[in-house]
Amino acid sequence: MKTPKIPQTDSITELAQFWETHGLTDFEDELEEVPESIFERRAKNEETVTIHLPASEIEAVKRLAQAKGMGHAALIREWVHEKLQHA
Repeated sequence: MKTPKIPQTDSITELAQFWETHGLTDFEDELEEVPESIFERRAKNEETVTIHLPASEIEAVKRLAQAKGMGHAALIREWVHEKLQHA
């Protein structure tokens, strides 16, 4: 019997359905070691801030961030940091 491949999808629902019926050990040949941490922990002195922006502005920020190869939250953090440096 042919072993199925791990689905290449961004859908959380599809991945959840797949892993409900499959085990990680069945796919050891497809796994690779990750050399560095993908998830970063926030420093203890950091806080989360929520801002409300029009959808059009959020989309514009996302496009700019993607063009720079970064996430939109990282770009906004960069902008705040730059503004504070020149305040």
